[in-house]
Amino acid sequence: MLKGKKIVLGITGSIAAYKACYIIRGLIKCGAEVQVVITPAGKEFITPITLSALTSKPVISEFFAQRDGTWNSHVDLGLWADAMLIAPATASTIGKMANGIADNMLITTYLSAKAPVFVAPAMDLDMYAHPSTQKNLDILRSYGNHIIEPATGELASHLVGKGRMEEPENIVRVLDEFFSTNSDLQGKKIMITAGPTYEKIDPVRFIGNYSSGKMGFALAEECARRGAKVTLIAGPVQLKTQHSDIHRIDVESAQEMFVAAQMYYPDSDAGILCAAVADFRPETVADKKIKREKEEGLTLQLRATQDIAANLGSLKQKGQLLIGFALETNNEQQNAEGKLERKNFDFIVMNSLNDSGAGFRHDTNKISIIDRKGRIDYPLKPKTEVAQDIVDRLVLSLSPNS
Repeated sequence: MLKGKKIVLGITGSIAAYKACYIIRGLIKCGAEVQVVITPAGKEFITPITLSALTSKPVISEFFAQRDGTWNSHVDLGLWADAMLIAPATASTIGKMANGIADNMLITTYLSAKAPVFVAPAMDLDMYAHPSTQKNLDILRSYGNHIIEPATGELASHLVGKGRMEEPENIVRVLDEFFSTNSDLQGKKIMITAGPTYEKIDPVRFIGNYSSGKMGFALAEECARRGAKVTLIAGPVQLKTQHSDIHRIDVESAQEMFVAAQMYYPDSDAGILCAAVADFRPETVADKKIKREKEEGLTLQLRATQDIAANLGSLKQKGQLLIGFALETNNEQQNAEGKLERKNFDFIVMNSLNDSGAGFRHDTNKISIIDRKGRIDYPLKPKTEVAQDIVDRLVLSLSPNS
């Protein structure tokens, strides 16, 4: 809900500065009040007159408004705002923000802001990919800033689509989500695994499964919507993330997912293990495509993959939660309860391939939540609604009185 919210919009010297007009229109359409602060370089790309006409407010650029000593108070502006949005944010401005270089009105306002800050980077891919830019973005994240970037489902590189500024309507949606959210996970860190893993046989073949990742991605969006900082460790899927508070890590194999989960779970309040991780991998991987030269067939020697759930269950500390999933085909209750104990889960989400519309590749799911006190069954629902049920149970478990 942006109605009545006061937004400081910072504009910097990027070719994407013209898109600020669409951001202003979107914010005002949602009922927000917008005050523009623009850098001197930003005025080379868009005129303050245009921006002032859209906001019905004078654009602030310099410390001193007149030559008579009248000055713009960055402190008052920082206190006035319910949120500060910097879009577009150039590599230069991001560097200044990260390192406290207060040489213009925009940066001094940022350093005085008490409200949440949203940053939409805009630069070419090489500048974005440079280690210094990535370091500065990480610094801003560590300060609690929200980085708004185009989502990508591409597996080839996490930089695909990065650099260019997110579209104005999506930027407005991120701010609207922030103010609309149920904040019962505010301040929590949630790690989620999603999708399948692929275990290579040779350069073109693999062992995998039919997991689409839809359930895990729905959980990530729901946790972020409720205020959590989410780390989503995603296997090879074609889905995209939407919420700006989801930090996505793309992996392919069970080993890669194991390493990422070990890295991020210790610093998380909860882990939700929704991925369909391969239990076995080929003992050896051919470095060239295996040719079909004989009719006798091919024998693969398999060995067990690292057990991510059991490992994290052994690492779990007091106050941490670990939630598992059990997709069963027979003896569902018995198998799920056994897994609950073996893996040291706090509760387990069970579904069965015997239920129509549940399991892999469906947009719906039918689950039961099992803990050490019993079982609750839920009807068939869209996975977005199933995610709400699971997160409701997570919130209950995180409660000090639970």
